[in-house]
Amino acid sequence: MDFETLRYETLGAVARLTLSRPERANALNAQMLTEINAALDRAEADDTVRAVIVTGAGAAFSSGFDLKEQMQRQPKGTDVWRPILRHDFDTAMRFWHCAKPTIAAVRGACLAGAFELSLACDVTIAADDAFFGEPELKFGAGIVVMILPWLVGPKIAKEIIFTGEDRISVERARELGIVNRIVKPDELEDAALKLARHIAVIDPELVQGTKRAINRALESQGMLEALEEALAIDLAIEGKGSPDKIAFMDLARRDGLKAALAWRDARFAVK
Repeated sequence: MDFETLRYETLGAVARLTLSRPERANALNAQMLTEINAALDRAEADDTVRAVIVTGAGAAFSSGFDLKEQMQRQPKGTDVWRPILRHDFDTAMRFWHCAKPTIAAVRGACLAGAFELSLACDVTIAADDAFFGEPELKFGAGIVVMILPWLVGPKIAKEIIFTGEDRISVERARELGIVNRIVKPDELEDAALKLARHIAVIDPELVQGTKRAINRALESQGMLEALEEALAIDLAIEGKGSPDKIAFMDLARRDGLKAALAWRDARFAVK
């Protein structure tokens, strides 16, 4: 399969997926999600690949699921939203379920669905210009992959999600345990590759079995079932369409996404 929205390359025992829509801050549209799945299929089927890196081209990791695509498609009702959200959810969780270790190499914005994708990776290395967040509730959308509480605890997750926090600094992200290492932007690529190659030296069956064991520690507490229940709640939210989301998307279609984002942010200006 030829890829149009990402680059796939093998660097010895490492496969690297580079999200490549830099003109759209690597927003995750339907085509990119399909291509991410195909790239992971390729990496998992290749016995020479022992670790996977996902990163973004240009100045950002990814701004999240593509709002402009939503503006054009205008999905309405649960029957229409169900396959869309399932595709979103399953693609992000591929990095959790991938038999091989996955490393997110993050620079710039890593928001919403892209943040959730990075959380599903086994390790995250971030440049010191990276920032993270879950802004969905600020414009009336739900959370597709509710994995954050499982990694940072419920109180921190509630504050981030309820407030639509979208500027979590890389230092704060490391304090919360969602970033493993911070490096200079020009060191990010080499740092991720060095870590991936280190892991790749270890017996792959040992690494893959250990990944299953660690993941199972959370899954045995009901994580996967809880994520499915959260996805069902998000489907109900998107299927009905919240007043805030309807207003946001109507404004975006009429005046453009920048105007809609300005309207969204103005509502939360401190008075």
